[in-house]
Amino acid sequence: MMNLSQNQRQTFKITPLQIQMLNFLQLSTLELEDRIKNELEENPLLEEGMVSNEDTPKDDFEDSDDSANVDDYAAEVKPENDYADWEEYAHDDIPDYKTKTNNQSADDELYSIPIVQESDWRTDLKSQVHCLPFNNRQIMLMDFIIDSLSDNGFLSSSAETIADDVSFTNNIFVDVEEIVQLLKILRKMDPPGIGAVDLQECLMMQLHRKKEKGFDVNHAIDIVVFNFKELAVRNFEKIMRLQNLTSDELKLAIAQITALNAKPIMDGGSSSIAVKDNIIPEYVITYETNLYGDSTIDISLNNSRIPSLKINKGFAQTISSAKDKVANQYVNSKLTAANWLIEAIQQRETTMLKTMRAIVLFQREFFKTGDISNLKPMILKDIADQIGMDISTISRVTSGKYALTPLGTINLKDLFSEGLKVNSGEEVSNREIQQTIVNLVANENKHTPLNDFQLMELLSNKGYNIARRTVAKYRENLNISSAQMRRIL
Repeated sequence: MMNLSQNQRQTFKITPLQIQMLNFLQLSTLELEDRIKNELEENPLLEEGMVSNEDTPKDDFEDSDDSANVDDYAAEVKPENDYADWEEYAHDDIPDYKTKTNNQSADDELYSIPIVQESDWRTDLKSQVHCLPFNNRQIMLMDFIIDSLSDNGFLSSSAETIADDVSFTNNIFVDVEEIVQLLKILRKMDPPGIGAVDLQECLMMQLHRKKEKGFDVNHAIDIVVFNFKELAVRNFEKIMRLQNLTSDELKLAIAQITALNAKPIMDGGSSSIAVKDNIIPEYVITYETNLYGDSTIDISLNNSRIPSLKINKGFAQTISSAKDKVANQYVNSKLTAANWLIEAIQQRETTMLKTMRAIVLFQREFFKTGDISNLKPMILKDIADQIGMDISTISRVTSGKYALTPLGTINLKDLFSEGLKVNSGEEVSNREIQQTIVNLVANENKHTPLNDFQLMELLSNKGYNIARRTVAKYRENLNISSAQMRRIL
């Protein structure tokens, strides 16, 4: 006999709509602007403009019922004889100049950075080749060699490999000596160092170019040729002993070497179009002082690039009046998408403001003074608990977001840090310890820079008891070189 049992359990499932909303929260201002532009192009029921009371979507995002909105529009449909034919209406366009107004001042216009068109360095090299007295075969081989260069202008392939590759690709026989001769010509072209195998050869090629112009770089050449390993670790005493140089001669040689380019092509870009991106902050934080001298922090969203959206009711009514099932389905789908987008933008703005207010409240002393020592330890859970949201939501709202403040533009992720206890028992942010390391390195004697162990002892004297490996980790995160690499003559 089959035994039947009944049990009760609770499960949590996230709907596709909720996933879409979470991804929407993560969009930056530029990404949201592109998303809205695409929706305006694809959805005829969506248009720019201020939302009226009738068009305002419901406040509760999760409980909104798009089908109810569709029924409301369908109930208001009135026959339009002029545009009863859909084909006639779709192609009856009004010129753009009749529907546009120019009511903005010059101050309201946002400056857009122009696209800077730059010459591709491979194209420049090939142009130099085409000006030389080469035949078609030599030009073809030089173009192949230039295309074999890395983005930094180095040539990692040997002459034998290039000869084999070009022979196989073009179905011709190419002698290795022919490639060797062309490589010699390439390495005499601009920029200096082009076609070098490694850093040492790149520096050598640049120094020889300077020597040909009459500069005295003999000591620098000898150091790069014979003492390159010692130069890499800044073992200046050994270099002076091996090369029999005085301190002043070594300083001059090192200055000549450091003035060279570490790569033949410094930008490393292979594209001929370069677009420069600026950070566009999502928040604007301002300080206001009242008559009694008390200051308040005002938080607002930077929505200057985000247009207001509303539903084009007239368009929906006109199409629905055709009593065509396909047309009605089209209207319903586009209306649902338009309503969701408007509500999602409102929900995004509400969540972002709520989160930013909680962050400013938590870090009020830091925002008032700008002193990083007043930055309190804060993790995502602290803000999530404060406003009653999930940690993943806070992460999406703060990831890749910036705030424009009187202190400068701040990455919100930089405000989150772990806490460490000091000797007094107080918990401080690890950002404060990192800033202390920066100050110690900035004020050190560059002839005898502080190593990680010495930094650890100095931090301990200030009350920060952390391990040497933690100091090394913080130093690397701050892009500070080791003591040996920071040393100067």
